[in-house]
Amino acid sequence: MLRIAGIEPFSTVDWPGKLACVAFLAGCPWACPYCQNYILRSIDSATVNEDHLFEFLRKRQGLLDGVVFSGGEPLVQQALPEVARCVRQMGFAVGLHTCGAYPERLRQMLPYVDWVGLDVKAPWDAYERVTGAYGSGERARESLDAVLAAGKELETRTTWHPSLLSQADISTIAHDLAARGVRTWAVQAYRHVGTAGTLPNETVYPSDVPSDLPDLFEHYEFRRA
Repeated sequence: MLRIAGIEPFSTVDWPGKLACVAFLAGCPWACPYCQNYILRSIDSATVNEDHLFEFLRKRQGLLDGVVFSGGEPLVQQALPEVARCVRQMGFAVGLHTCGAYPERLRQMLPYVDWVGLDVKAPWDAYERVTGAYGSGERARESLDAVLAAGKELETRTTWHPSLLSQADISTIAHDLAARGVRTWAVQAYRHVGTAGTLPNETVYPSDVPSDLPDLFEHYEFRRA
């Protein structure tokens, strides 16, 4: 059973270029202090299951391009690949937001996914600074490699709070992604509203991004707070 904390009926921002609904799945193993969905870390935040989602989608066939599974971390839930398969059978494309915490589950999910939004939180060897989880960088890197190997449409994005990441960290992330063949990267300025409030209310600006980094990618975007 898929445990869903909420459904956003229409979104144009969660899957760039697509009109999609978003299913926010409960549960996440990491504790990133800038998370805007931190209340979804608990599996107990779920309110409905996949039956509710399928009922909603039957009324939206022909009206929506796809469904984005977000969270929390969607791949906490082992039922997700089968639900995604059923969603595709209904005629919807499938998008996935993931932090990369479960590379093996991601590989099982990829046959049913059209687009992946993957959070790259820090240089791989500094991940624990953001996630609070030992070994998280290695798992995230393995997940990125799996998506690239599968040839799926991919957006990587890095949320930047100045107390967690330096300019040098941002440069390290960008150069590593470009070297791996990543073509799309977004830098997301920290937004204090909606978080648990444990970080200072500080942010970054487009001019803080080293000037050579945008040219490393076919598609680069700075997203404001």
